[in-house]
Amino acid sequence: MIQLKQLTKSYGKGRKVTTALSDLNLSIQKGEIFGVIGHSGAGKSTLIRCINLLERPTSGEVWVNGVELTGLSKKQLQEQRRKIGMIFQHFNLLSSATVYDNVAFPLRLTKTSKEQIDRKVNELLSLVGLEEHKDKYPAQLSGGQKQRVGIARALASDPDVLLCDEATSALDPQTTNSILKLLLDINKKFNITIVLITHEMHVIQSICDRVAVIHEGGIVEQGPVTEVFLKPQHYVTREFILRDEANNEALQIAIEAPHLDSSRAAKITFVGEMTYESILSQTSKDTGVNFAILQGTISTIKDVPYGQLIVRFEGDKKAIDQTIKVLTGQGLDVEVIE
Repeated sequence: MIQLKQLTKSYGKGRKVTTALSDLNLSIQKGEIFGVIGHSGAGKSTLIRCINLLERPTSGEVWVNGVELTGLSKKQLQEQRRKIGMIFQHFNLLSSATVYDNVAFPLRLTKTSKEQIDRKVNELLSLVGLEEHKDKYPAQLSGGQKQRVGIARALASDPDVLLCDEATSALDPQTTNSILKLLLDINKKFNITIVLITHEMHVIQSICDRVAVIHEGGIVEQGPVTEVFLKPQHYVTREFILRDEANNEALQIAIEAPHLDSSRAAKITFVGEMTYESILSQTSKDTGVNFAILQGTISTIKDVPYGQLIVRFEGDKKAIDQTIKVLTGQGLDVEVIE
């Protein structure tokens, strides 16, 4: 659906050249919600703006739906951009236009008939829950309502792709969750491919299927959110995930606890339905090993439940080894904390 091939974007000339993206490769599948996470200055916004060529790459190729955008004429590019909607961090609404007129704006640019515009705008305002606000102006709306207008406007041309540039970072947590739910509903209803950039792991965890971690202009880690979130390989990814102070404190307790032959600490990860099963207690009962829970959490990654426990096993060393072996054999990820 979307392919970025050896993408490089530099600014400036000579000794003042700044490289925002460097030889970046990325593939996004049709119908998925793909997240890109990274710190400020990592290249996130440049990457997403290169997808619709609001930023033209210095080198490399951008393919969307089988079309190489980087090889098109200006007129051809305008045609292709109509299939790519975009929502922005600060909404980018026309302040002197009503909610209705903001959503109708892209349709009027393509000289759509008044009847079609009226039908489409009312349909979209109903979709985003703003049908009662169509005659209001942006200044009369909350931040969440403004973003809903932005989403409706982005959907007006029936795009195949929706690009979200930090779409929730200006919103409070409750409003953020409502916008994420709306994006998820839109993805399911229309099978629109959504590319979402953010610096918030919660956003990725809530709705994304896959994620790429960007650092210093390159992708340092990518894959299904469950894998990247639960088994981070790169230190930047771990930084985003290990911001939970309780988790860090529990890890520190486990690390500093005496590690005699009679005890061993481990982090155990459950994914899917096994999250709710009594695998740990049943296994420890069978092997005769006791355990103490130092920290635990149960949550979801999109629709997938998961659990993570940091435990200290106590008992015979061979029995502890056997417990870890049995747990691993049942599909759990067991990481011994040394």
